[in-house]
Amino acid sequence: MNNLLAKLGQNPKRSLSIFLVGLGLFTIGLLFIAIGYFYHHIWQMLGVFILAFSCVIAAWGYLGIFANRWFHILEKHKPKNKSIS
Repeated sequence: MNNLLAKLGQNPKRSLSIFLVGLGLFTIGLLFIAIGYFYHHIWQMLGVFILAFSCVIAAWGYLGIFANRWFHILEKHKPKNKSIS
């Protein structure tokens, strides 16, 4: 499990940038939904698709951030091997 956490969280700055891109797309999706409320429903459909896509991107970025933090917590509190003689 530590290998998977290390692989997912190997670059937290990149994960943060992926998360922020997802957050920005989420905002754009909300804007399209609001535009569709006042004009045409096609804008709302486009907004919903962008919203779904942005949630996946933000979740992927957040997974990398979370994996990095969790890996460092596990490494910090790793039990020390004591040899009993």
